[in-house]
Parts: sequence; structure tokens; C-alpha cells
Amino acid sequence: MKTVKDYIRTIPDFPHEGIMFRDVTTLFADPRGFRMAIDQLLHPYAGQPIDRVVGLEARGFILGGAIAHQLSLGFVPIRKKGKLPGKTIEQDYQLEYGEAIMEVHDDALQPGERVLLVDDLLATGGTAEAGIKLIERIGASVMGCAFIIDLPELGGRKKLEDMGMNVHILCEFEGA
Repeated sequence: MKTVKDYIRTIPDFPHEGIMFRDVTTLFADPRGFRMAIDQLLHPYAGQPIDRVVGLEARGFILGGAIAHQLSLGFVPIRKKGKLPGKTIEQDYQLEYGEAIMEVHDDALQPGERVLLVDDLLATGGTAEAGIKLIERIGASVMGCAFIIDLPELGGRKKLEDMGMNVHILCEFEGA
């Protein structure tokens, strides 16, 4: 029987030499694989008091939309700077070589709402940390963070858990 990990292909030296890119598009393209991933990502949260699903750009939009649909919840995107048309709040975060900024509409969530944060991959945790900070600045609470892939050597899970986050991972890959 196939697992979610079996549907993910690895592309060596992308986008740079020495990087093993974990490509979830093969998972998304397979109906059984995609269904399995969505079901496993949402399973711990079914019946939990969650008001919205938040997805991190860009593959988190695909996952988050599907999970929100299954849970009959609204979906909120957190995007790279300059991609949202309305009034936003922003949060900077560190990249391997520099920094970037994530944004969310300032009215996308309400104070007191309970949120599930979703993305495809957890590496250093910088993008997820920025998303969590944006959610919390609005006054909402992160009830859980769900990812398909964890790269444990990069320490993202520990970073999020040290922030008090409940982290749900479907599979791990060694190396960067």
C-alpha cells in the first residue's frame, strides 16, 4: 500500500546545486495520493474548534483550500509582499540569503478566531513563523500547523514547537 511519501518525487540540484527538491506536484496530480494527503492532514483537526484554515503561499493554498472545503470552513491566504489588493499587515522573515516579507489582509481574520495553518513543506520554519506572527497580531490563535513534509535537519519543527505550536507532519525526508 502506497504512503503519501511514495507520491512525492525528488529532483536533485533544483533550484540550486546540492538541493534535493521535494516535488509535491506529483502527489497533487494523483487523485488517490492527493485525497490521502488531504485526509491525513485534516484528520487530527476534524471535530476540533477551528474557525478558519490559513494557507502559506503557494502550495499551502492548494492544501488549505481543500482542507477548508472538507471541514466546511473559510480559507485565508498569507502571501508574499505586494500580492494582496486590500489593506494588509506584514511580517518579515529570514531566508537562506537575505529576508522576505509575508502579508495578510488586516481583516481576513477576527480576534479570537481559531486557525489551522497549512503548507506543503517545513524546512527552517521561517515562513511558518512569519504566518503565525501575522495570525497572532490580528488576535487569532493558531490551533495547529499541518505540513506534508518535514526536513528535520533544518530544525523548523523544533522552532514551531518552541513557540508552543502543535505540529502535524505526514512524512520526513533527510537532507536539505
